[in-house]
Amino acid sequence: MLGLPAHVRACLFDLDGVLTQTAKVHAAAWKEMFDGCLREWATRQGTAFVPFDAVGDYDAYVDGRPRADGVRTFLAARGIELPEGSPEDPPGAETVNGLGNRKNELVLRRIREDGVEPYEGSVRFVRAVREARLRCAVVSSSANCRDVLGAAGIEDLFDERIDGVVARELRLRGKPAPDTYLEAARRLATDPYDAAVFEDALAGVEAGRAGRFGVVVGVDRVGQAEELRAHGADVVVRDLDELLEAP
Repeated sequence: MLGLPAHVRACLFDLDGVLTQTAKVHAAAWKEMFDGCLREWATRQGTAFVPFDAVGDYDAYVDGRPRADGVRTFLAARGIELPEGSPEDPPGAETVNGLGNRKNELVLRRIREDGVEPYEGSVRFVRAVREARLRCAVVSSSANCRDVLGAAGIEDLFDERIDGVVARELRLRGKPAPDTYLEAARRLATDPYDAAVFEDALAGVEAGRAGRFGVVVGVDRVGQAEELRAHGADVVVRDLDELLEAP
């Protein structure tokens, strides 16, 4: 029993924080990158250094968004404007893309050093979904999605992968826009109404609601159940295997 509406024929899963325990890795990398940037900015401006909050700022401004969007959104919240640069900017460049690439270097280093662990409850649920012959896709803003799936040993569980690389190639808007989820549904030949979205990010549940998907499941890893509901989740669980016991 999957705890999903009977009409659901496909399941679309976010990666970080839903399938794999990499959200905390991303949050730590964002903090390391932004704190360095904010410290330099405060020194130049002669103002107090206010560090990046790896919980509040991460959830509000960067979680679930494409990398450059996260940089841009957080800096705007602090009243900081930087040149856009280009995706090829080196990690040391003081541009939106340069900072994003610096953050990506930090994430890859942490993944290499510490590895990637999947959430066992989520893996149980995905296996049950496949046994029920529902199709599965991963929908992530990360350009490292394939590497993370491989490191976690779960790449073979999914029929399609829509990630940061695919989104860039197809010029799809990132979450909270629904474009990447809609592309996943299209590739699975499934109407959005007949697909379920599984997300731990506020921007992600907004994307599921904006795409008019049949059900949006919020995964509460950090105690933000009410916020997930307010942003569009139909139901909130702490781990996906809770759904296996649901009516």
